[in-house]
Amino acid sequence: MSVLRSRVSAVIFPPPLLCIALIFVSSYFTAISSSSPDKMCPSSPGVISSLVSPNEEQDEGGSYVEFTTSIVPDHYLIHFQSYHLKGDREKIIVSSLMDSPTNASHMENLQGWHLIPRNNPSYDLPSDFEIIDFHGLNNERLKKRAVELLRRNPAVKAVTPERSVTRHIHSFAAELSNETPPQHAAAGAPPPPQKAAGSTRSRHTGSRRLMKSVAHQVTSVLGAKQLWDLGITGAGVKVAVFDTGLARNHPHFKRVKERTNWTDEKTLDDLLGHGTFVAGVITSSGEKCPGLAPDAELYIFRVFTDKQVSYTSWFLDAFNYAIVKKVHVLNLSIGGPDFMDQPFVDKVWELTANGITMISAIGNDGPLYGTHNNPADQLDVIGVGGINFEDDIAKFSSRGMTTWELPSGYGRVKPDIVTYGSYVRGSSNVEGCRSLSGTSVASPVVAGAVALLASGVLHRGNVINPASIKQTLMSTATRLPLANMFEQGSGKLDLHRAYHALLAYEPQASLSPSYLDLTECPYFWPYCTQGVYHGSLPVLVNVTILNGMGVSGRIVGEPIWHPYMSQGGSYLELSFKYSKLLWPWSGYLAIAIQVSEEGKEWEGIAQGHVTVVIESPAPVGTTEENSKPRISNLTLPIRVKVIPTPPKHKRILWDQFHNLRYPPGYFPRDALSVTNDPLDWNGDHPHTNFKGMYTALRNAGYYLEVLGQPFTCLESPHKSYGSLLIVDPEEEFFSEEIFFLQSEVKKGLSLIIFADWYNSTVMKKIQFRDDSTRGMWIPVTGGCNVPALNDLLSPWGISLGDTVLEGPFTIGHNAMHFVSGVEIMNFPRKKAATLLSATLKDQGLSILEKKSLEVSDAVILGLLNGEHENGNIAVYGDSNCLDDAHMEKPDCYWLLEALLEWVATNKVPAVFTQESTRLATPRGSASLLQSSPSRMDGSELWKFSKVLENIPGSTVHQPIPECIKWDVFDPQPLNRTAPTDLYKPPLKIMDGVPSLIPPSRAQGIRRLQVQPVPPLVLTEPASDTNGNGWKRTQQRPFSYGLLFSYLLMVCALIILCSQFYCRFAHRRRLCRLGRICNALHNTIRNV
Repeated sequence: MSVLRSRVSAVIFPPPLLCIALIFVSSYFTAISSSSPDKMCPSSPGVISSLVSPNEEQDEGGSYVEFTTSIVPDHYLIHFQSYHLKGDREKIIVSSLMDSPTNASHMENLQGWHLIPRNNPSYDLPSDFEIIDFHGLNNERLKKRAVELLRRNPAVKAVTPERSVTRHIHSFAAELSNETPPQHAAAGAPPPPQKAAGSTRSRHTGSRRLMKSVAHQVTSVLGAKQLWDLGITGAGVKVAVFDTGLARNHPHFKRVKERTNWTDEKTLDDLLGHGTFVAGVITSSGEKCPGLAPDAELYIFRVFTDKQVSYTSWFLDAFNYAIVKKVHVLNLSIGGPDFMDQPFVDKVWELTANGITMISAIGNDGPLYGTHNNPADQLDVIGVGGINFEDDIAKFSSRGMTTWELPSGYGRVKPDIVTYGSYVRGSSNVEGCRSLSGTSVASPVVAGAVALLASGVLHRGNVINPASIKQTLMSTATRLPLANMFEQGSGKLDLHRAYHALLAYEPQASLSPSYLDLTECPYFWPYCTQGVYHGSLPVLVNVTILNGMGVSGRIVGEPIWHPYMSQGGSYLELSFKYSKLLWPWSGYLAIAIQVSEEGKEWEGIAQGHVTVVIESPAPVGTTEENSKPRISNLTLPIRVKVIPTPPKHKRILWDQFHNLRYPPGYFPRDALSVTNDPLDWNGDHPHTNFKGMYTALRNAGYYLEVLGQPFTCLESPHKSYGSLLIVDPEEEFFSEEIFFLQSEVKKGLSLIIFADWYNSTVMKKIQFRDDSTRGMWIPVTGGCNVPALNDLLSPWGISLGDTVLEGPFTIGHNAMHFVSGVEIMNFPRKKAATLLSATLKDQGLSILEKKSLEVSDAVILGLLNGEHENGNIAVYGDSNCLDDAHMEKPDCYWLLEALLEWVATNKVPAVFTQESTRLATPRGSASLLQSSPSRMDGSELWKFSKVLENIPGSTVHQPIPECIKWDVFDPQPLNRTAPTDLYKPPLKIMDGVPSLIPPSRAQGIRRLQVQPVPPLVLTEPASDTNGNGWKRTQQRPFSYGLLFSYLLMVCALIILCSQFYCRFAHRRRLCRLGRICNALHNTIRNV
């Protein structure tokens, strides 16, 4: 072996040239390691590398986090209209609870309350809230009375329950995958409801190869070194990290300006390491895992205890303190589905209105859709999704759309951007480095990038604000070719392009998306999968307005639709709803697209554009000649595929109005076997957790339209639709809807229902105690509202029972699985009726008494053929087989398609009459001899219902609401044509700066290769001073290592020249320098 090694060495390194090779290699590594500040050692830009040392601390795999939140019993947040000192806040509360001079006797009954002290730096400062404890009041009536009295005070803005947040950090093995682990099970009892930035799903579409995970240094991949070489390192920017704290003398952090504790524990240190990691990704100066902005000023806010518990009030106080400290960037690697925690939402708005750029994780609940977390889903916040280092959307990253707008509207595009969040390296809580995965990792990557970029444009003053930074990041992001907008937002973070754009930024408004090409797949999924046709419900698109001109603004006049006459634009009818006030920094523009009567039979691509004028007041402090409002004229290109109206039997109406979800109430999951995430919070929409079903229906040629209003808002649906599809409804039905639907079925409209479990005893059993708040969470309803469904089906003598069933069975040769379904108890006994049964397990009994019992011949599917011209009715007892959230078992898309075929042909499909299929008779009859489940006593559905009166225990219906009308706006036609590619950079760039290259939109590339980032060539003044008094010197730091490398290269050239001299001038003997090289070569060979 030694001989072989010697020969190979001789071939690769000839003796006379060994010194030259060693010197060149040494000089190369010296050069690349000496040019970053503070002795940081990233690899060359654009090259994916792993900086793993055998001696440094690191995780064998990775980690991810999950969050749960719940309401604290008897604790309420009192929000004031303005800020007050502590004594004044107490006076307002006392005066409110005294009621009135004529009713002072109430004071005697309301003596059991007290204010909760907050021992933190903000408490003695002016504040806009207090926390009150009503535990000492005798009964619920007095508590409600006290809350009512507080709300009546004109100085009080709102009174809301206090919420707690609990975070769980999980680790997983590196050998499994380069992304996230399979679905985990919670230990013990189900956790409290709200979950964010951390859970995973066991099922996902597509396949990925398993590989050994390798941690990556994100500063290298993003090319931060080239900005560092320009002296841009984060200096002058204040960054706040809200997390688990940081050790006082951690070696990776050299500019920690302040550490504050907002918890009830007496420590500032980080015992878990999550906060240290997040801070490290942003500002670490460690050699092995440097942060993106190592010279940024770091403000540590410890808002989680060692047990990972926090409260809304802690965050509110800490947010107020961040405003006082005038931080510039705030990272929040937390989140949850509770977008109705209004105090928290309001405070986030206040933060950004004060010029703080907030970056937040979009959530780790992917690949399921409809899983965006708050506050990342807010308009004014930069919501960040995660990708891996192959530029694929990470499996764990939450997908859109937002669900705030449901049921009557349509969600917004989120995340805003994506960046690396899978196996990223950062600081350990003691020393050394570790790797973590999740959007809580991707979020600080963007926060570090924002801090770095902001430090390079401090001279631009107030032009750089939360909106302009968000606009820049989104407009310069690189489009990922195989991901849609609800997965990637605007695309992947591009650090260098963003810096160029910020240097050239002009105050302006912009739109996101910046164009609407509803024919472009996959980016504009789901719009690109279904054409628009006459007679359909309006196709809704929710566009975000970002206003970089000022914190407030407005739309001048109305948006105007300009159809292109030569490109079918006149066949489109557009309607608009929009924000009356753009604040803070943002608003929305909702567009409803319909096809006119003239386009009923037309097929083609219709085009045009919408113009919008945005106005903002002049900034404070501007001169009189520049005091005019700022104006931004926006253009939104639109391209739509118009098709002839499909036949009636191919059109399906989806009932969205009767779906309820968390927040705000405890609506339990449809699958009782799921214990780690007990809430139903994904929107129950065809484009969220029913995405798989939507795709299957479109592939089968069906057209799905979503109804977000009561049935009565439809005009003769039997003339337009073959079927009404009701899946997993939690809401009650107006009596007018029941009569209306009965009439429509008689005229030919068919009804297909997929129900779910409902059992009052089980509902009470699955209530749980939240240890952090010492309160009970009780379900509002079951998997669906079976009593309401029975009311709807009563005209046909159909009812569902309350036995909760689970287990496998077959229909024909199709494997099926009841997850947590319900049995059909009563069904008409007619020749036109077909019933299917199966032997299943009583899951409810298993939950209640831990017993196993088989239920034989349980009726699971009923088909009722309409007589004469009546429509058909189909009822199936379980919706989980259509729901992506619980599809661990076989799906039943084939069943839905078979039912739709039955509706169209009025012939029972053969699969339902095969010998292997078990036909059955119902346990009850048309006379409803079998009792139906009653509504649970004490249910708080009335609090969240759009149908019931807002009265405790109410079963009385509200007046049916007015129908939402989309009035068509008058068009202003143009005789012009649109370009082939509608994309254009959404931001206007100042003159004199090269325009930006548009994001890559290649459609045929599976993997995007990471390429070296071209060097930045910029010319700037040596120093600048901005309006805030910050100074920055733009100067390349002197590097001794670089000088030494140049000297080594000179030496190598001298040696090369000497070798030629020795070889040709003295052939028989080597010169002295040659002898030295030979000796060095022989020494290495022998070793």
